Amino acid sequence: MLGMQLLTKDGRGVRLTATGRYLVAGSDALIAEWESLRAAAMEAGDQVPSRLGLGGFSTAAAQLLAPLAATLRSTRPLLEVQVLEANPARCFDLLVAERIDLAVIVAMQSDTPVEDDARFEQTVLLDDPLDVIIPADHPLASRQTVTLEELATEPWITEAAGSTYHALFTAAFTAVGVTPRIAHEAVEWETQIAFVGAGLGLGLLPRLAPLHGAENVVRLRIAGKGKPSRRIVAAVRKGSITSPLIQESLGILQVSANRILTARPEDDL
Repeated sequence: MLGMQLLTKDGRGVRLTATGRYLVAGSDALIAEWESLRAAAMEAGDQVPSRLGLGGFSTAAAQLLAPLAATLRSTRPLLEVQVLEANPARCFDLLVAERIDLAVIVAMQSDTPVEDDARFEQTVLLDDPLDVIIPADHPLASRQTVTLEELATEPWITEAAGSTYHALFTAAFTAVGVTPRIAHEAVEWETQIAFVGAGLGLGLLPRLAPLHGAENVVRLRIAGKGKPSRRIVAAVRKGSITSPLIQESLGILQVSANRILTARPEDDL
């Protein structure tokens, strides 16, 4: 139909020809232009999409996307909002498939960094600090802040080596010249909180993640050097970021994130 040979035989399968590869590479710019044109046209006609798809990792879905969906359902009752909990790789697939329109991810967890992929645009939502969580009967539990050097000899709970969280954990202690003693491993924040509550050790918990009144666990902010944080970004299809609905959603997300960062640990009580 296009009058070009796009595929050629390759063993038992097929592969793109040079023409096909060129066409595929160029299609990203066309899709971005279409997204931009669609956003501008809807704004010119004072229209908004009838549906908005949101996706993100578990903590973001619970703490940021669910409140965003609730706000939009209240302010825009005719808008259909769907929230999907998904890891970063799946979020990108869902964006390309147009099943979601905005994804919230931890930047360094992405196998394909957003800034290196021409199909997406990103907006930094927050740098999410990691706090120390310790048993409530720990000698330092009454403090508001603590340094990592003060906790150098404590047993620690973290993820297994090779994970993003473990890399953040290790980098924080490396910055202050301390080698932590890892006593236990946990993948989920809830598991780590339970380990700390049982007195098995200390952990680092993102401020975005709530304690939910966990028994025998308190959160302390880190002072001094080695303050670890994770960058959380919102990703959209390139060209769609000018959409008024996307801009409104980003604004709500940033307000929610700032409120959480300011309030905790007080709202853990």
